[in-house]
Amino acid sequence: MDQDLKDAFVCGYERLVSWADLLDQINVFPVADSDTGCNLRISLAPLRQFNGNPENTIRSLLASATGNSGNIAAGFFSGFLVANLSEDLLRSAKDGRDKAWQAIGDPKPGTILTVFDELARTLASGPVGQDKESVSKLIDNLQQAVRSTSELLPDLKLAGVVDAGALGMFIYLEGFFRRLVCQTDTFRPVTELFGDKLRISSSYKPELVDSYCVDSVIRLDGQSENPVKELSEYGESVVAVRDGSYLKIHLHTDNPQGVRNKLESFGDVVRWQDDNITTRIGAIASARVLHQAIHVMSDAAGSVTRETARELGMTLLDSYVIFGDKSVPETLFSPSELYAQMRRGSKVSTAQASTFERHQAYQSVLDRYANVLYLCVGSVFTGNYDAVMAWKGENDPENRLTVIDSEAASGRLGAIAIATARYSNKVINADEVIRFAKEAVKRCEEYVFPARLKYLVAGGRLSKTRGVFGDLIHMKPVISPTAQGAKRVGVARNRDGQLEFALERLKRRLGHDSSPLIVLEYSDNQAWVSNTVRKEVQRRYPLADMVLQPLSLTSGVHMGPGTWAMAFLPECLK
Repeated sequence: MDQDLKDAFVCGYERLVSWADLLDQINVFPVADSDTGCNLRISLAPLRQFNGNPENTIRSLLASATGNSGNIAAGFFSGFLVANLSEDLLRSAKDGRDKAWQAIGDPKPGTILTVFDELARTLASGPVGQDKESVSKLIDNLQQAVRSTSELLPDLKLAGVVDAGALGMFIYLEGFFRRLVCQTDTFRPVTELFGDKLRISSSYKPELVDSYCVDSVIRLDGQSENPVKELSEYGESVVAVRDGSYLKIHLHTDNPQGVRNKLESFGDVVRWQDDNITTRIGAIASARVLHQAIHVMSDAAGSVTRETARELGMTLLDSYVIFGDKSVPETLFSPSELYAQMRRGSKVSTAQASTFERHQAYQSVLDRYANVLYLCVGSVFTGNYDAVMAWKGENDPENRLTVIDSEAASGRLGAIAIATARYSNKVINADEVIRFAKEAVKRCEEYVFPARLKYLVAGGRLSKTRGVFGDLIHMKPVISPTAQGAKRVGVARNRDGQLEFALERLKRRLGHDSSPLIVLEYSDNQAWVSNTVRKEVQRRYPLADMVLQPLSLTSGVHMGPGTWAMAFLPECLK
């Protein structure tokens, strides 16, 4: 496979992830569970490390695929990825389109399938992908296909939006084809192309149903004549994609046990997941409109979950967790799986988003919001601050993006971001929010308590001699992120000593009647942090605003299982 084609497959993914939050916001079909963007990010993440070997990547795509759109997209790429040269794109696009249609129990125009149909039709009409003019024509046709979805499906027409999955694939394919002709600096804003179809109508009320989303992988014993048809008797939105002797299944059902019994008749169930989607469907109905003085963006290296960010109306820029041949956005990776892998001795590392992906993220927020405040992870920890300032100098002539070097990471950054987003949601002056954030940077503190030093050694944060010696005598450093980097500010022998240290630091800064924001972070020890640490802190500071968050996985990879942390911001800045 030629290098331009390999780079195009990666570029499409990196463009897509920058708009994933918007896809979640307009997701109403087949169910309004607000997860199309997340599902596409998880499902297509193997494309980020695509090295030109389609067989391995296709297998990884099918294994990681989740949700309706993610599984259909995986089916499409099982055909589209086999192109070796740009000249093969028509054949591979048709093959991918056919595989996507065949995988669905009840395929409907007006969905992601409409984009695949238009892609194949346009490619068949003449040479496309060899020059900028032909690529522009293709993108225009795909744009019209996406716009048509809002008229083809009743749910979309009622909601007043385009199909989220179709829009996601448009964004991916635009990145893919622009990269083929080296034109990745000329994207028209998605908000400009689909502006009147990117906000759900206030009159739209999603139907609430008691249903489960099932994702499963089966190792087949024999040949099922038509698994899609057979499974359609047990639920809706059935997607079944075959890879050799394995079958990947997705469907929505009110009878998950019946589905499992049926799958076991096909062969061995090697993976099973069922989630109740009723509460997610209700998210759109109960969502409140946030009136922000300024939109707040931060890095996921701060200990803020995607759910908290959504509740506060924040945007998060992910780093990636890498293990084996997988690369997954950190806010979409399971902490329990990460720490289990680390305890087994698996090699795990982190990586920043590419420069192109970061640039797309900056442009995306400016295209969607009038003004943005980016609370950036400390410049001593990553290159994000330098990257955004260089981009801003060339792309923000109106100075709509304000960037603050938070000098922080993990919970300190998280506490600053949460407090600032809350403040922005209750005041009307953007300058007030910016002043608030700068003061929060000065006054917020964090203390991180690792359980084992070997993970700091493996990540190069501590010498091997110190790490082994510390573990042998059971002395653990207490670490605080500062503008100069992570500094050791004390030691503790065990968890009781760590808690005593944390309480002593709170005592130095807070009175008993204080009402600070306190963020407690856990790794694989949520029960202990919640039941012991939180209760003890709450007993001493009953007016404190306590927030419990998982430790950012960027920090978790370097600190390891058993780590916990505490960040706090005095009440005068709440």
